[in-house]
Amino acid sequence: MLLATRGLGKRYARGRVAVDALQDVGVDIEEGAFVTVTGPSGSGKTTLLLTLAGLLRPSAGEIHFRGEPVQELSDAAWAAFRRKHLGFVMQNFSLVPYLTALENVMLPMTLAGTPSAEREPRARVLLDRVELGDRMEHLPRELSAGQQQRVAIARALANNPALILADEPTGNLDPALADDVLALLKKLNEEDGTAILMVTHSPRAAEVGTARIHLEAGRIVSGNGTA
Repeated sequence: MLLATRGLGKRYARGRVAVDALQDVGVDIEEGAFVTVTGPSGSGKTTLLLTLAGLLRPSAGEIHFRGEPVQELSDAAWAAFRRKHLGFVMQNFSLVPYLTALENVMLPMTLAGTPSAEREPRARVLLDRVELGDRMEHLPRELSAGQQQRVAIARALANNPALILADEPTGNLDPALADDVLALLKKLNEEDGTAILMVTHSPRAAEVGTARIHLEAGRIVSGNGTA
């Protein structure tokens, strides 16, 4: 099992009121799986994603990665864990505006300490894979929304992660571009065996996965991540 949680909870204090964004969540994500997470607004989808990434600390429960507990890692250890094992694709692309597509893809490798001689060749290969070999020197503002998301996907793959966490990756795209991005994610998942956990409000996008989790009011009401 790549990633598993047991009894995962996240509570926020809003004044005197406690809000349980996640309650007793148990998730199992197998190596190479493509898991989609659906649910109404406020159901805890993004909170789950951020908690699994160590960007939010759980209030209860355990997170295991390849059998090892990680929920108690220090902030520095979590950061190192993310650089080594996780890739991220966000709704707003989150590209650095003053870096070219090539430089954006190289950035995670720089942060991870990848030898400088290896960064550019790998970034070029990844941009070729997402069909942007002719846009490597373009800045984000010179790219379409769909192209920017393709750069973001290439960047997510830069450090060869075991798991990509995608938060509404098609949310800012029109239907045709959304279909292109979903097809690309599916292709990379099948060819590379990289697991993907994708939060989406789109029933169409949710169908791309091999397994589905549906959240309501912070609880899983159907699925657990396994097919």
